Amino acid sequence: MVDQCGLRRGDPDYRRAVIALFAIGLASFNAIYCTQALMPALSDYFGATPAMSAWTVSAATGMLALAILPASILSERFGRGRVMVISSLLAVTVGALLPFVPTIEWLIAGRALQGLAVAGVPATAMAYLADEINGIDLPRAMGQYIAGTTLGGLLSRLIPAGVLEFESWRWGLGINMIFAGSCAILTVLLMPKQKRFTPKKLTIKSEIKAVWRHLTNPTMLGLFAIAFLLMGAFVSLYDYLGYRLADDFGFSPGLAGSVFILYLVGTFTSGWAGGAAVKAGRAKILMLGITSCLIALPLITINSPVTTIMGTAIFTGGFFIAHSIASGWVGALARKDRAEATGMYLTAYYLGSSIVGVVSGLVFHNWGWIAMIIFLAASVIAAALTGIYVARNAGRQYSKQ
Repeated sequence: MVDQCGLRRGDPDYRRAVIALFAIGLASFNAIYCTQALMPALSDYFGATPAMSAWTVSAATGMLALAILPASILSERFGRGRVMVISSLLAVTVGALLPFVPTIEWLIAGRALQGLAVAGVPATAMAYLADEINGIDLPRAMGQYIAGTTLGGLLSRLIPAGVLEFESWRWGLGINMIFAGSCAILTVLLMPKQKRFTPKKLTIKSEIKAVWRHLTNPTMLGLFAIAFLLMGAFVSLYDYLGYRLADDFGFSPGLAGSVFILYLVGTFTSGWAGGAAVKAGRAKILMLGITSCLIALPLITINSPVTTIMGTAIFTGGFFIAHSIASGWVGALARKDRAEATGMYLTAYYLGSSIVGVVSGLVFHNWGWIAMIIFLAASVIAAALTGIYVARNAGRQYSKQ
């Protein structure tokens, strides 16, 4: 018999589902960003520009963005859990081959394939939670999944960066993939079978209608725009932060890579945001996150490693507050065709990472750090204006869903 209420805190399957989604967040985001901390080392080893090295991140997120919506649609037919598990295992398998590539072009191609493989996890994880978890506990469960993604993103930088102090980037990437594979296996062992999923008959006409329905929802469209703008700014900041710390402040490769420990700020704030949204409403917490990002950027322009790191920490915390709220809001708004809605949100999210990441790299290469931060500030300001629109448009109807 299908449980119409969904899993509640205290249920054994609730605990298994949250731990499994936390683990798959670790594995998938580890795979997505595993070369980001290695970018300066890749530039040195291959003689590549920062913008060229950034393609090892942007190729993965770009292909991920293109594959997310198809993966989310497939999950409507074959089930969220099955798509997530297959996707994570494929991504780890591709990742295991990357340390052996001969050129940076081959590395970029491999990363594109890895981004394609991993798409099924972010495409379906939020829809899985929205399906299986009771609405009362959904913001908290969503926040815990986002916390897993932040920790996965953190470890995908810290593990390779730590290995760089002793070995080459190849060893860093290989050891990192061993960790990601362990998390993927843990997910397979723990993820409970879906009880609230009903397979959907897929037709081209029905999918076009589903996509159009979400695109014509002003609140949904605003949330997609916020994802594009904020994720683009966030990834760009971390893409080139290592060059700033090494070239301007004299950090070693391992020490520069250790700055990614600031992701722990995001792990905390994303988990906090879910509970705060239940009490204060999504709109207020969303704007708190975006405002924090905007406040942080002036600190990052100061020619000091202390203020640069402090500003990056504030930006990180604010970004994950906004992302946790926006992603959960999309799942709550999508009473119908939920997988398509979350897929579209994440398409915008990763397109922002890929497109803004490449453009900001060109700005950084040609005009320097300050010009790049000004460019990122423009993206955050646009996100803030969009957030005001979303908050006003949603009003009482959605603010405390």
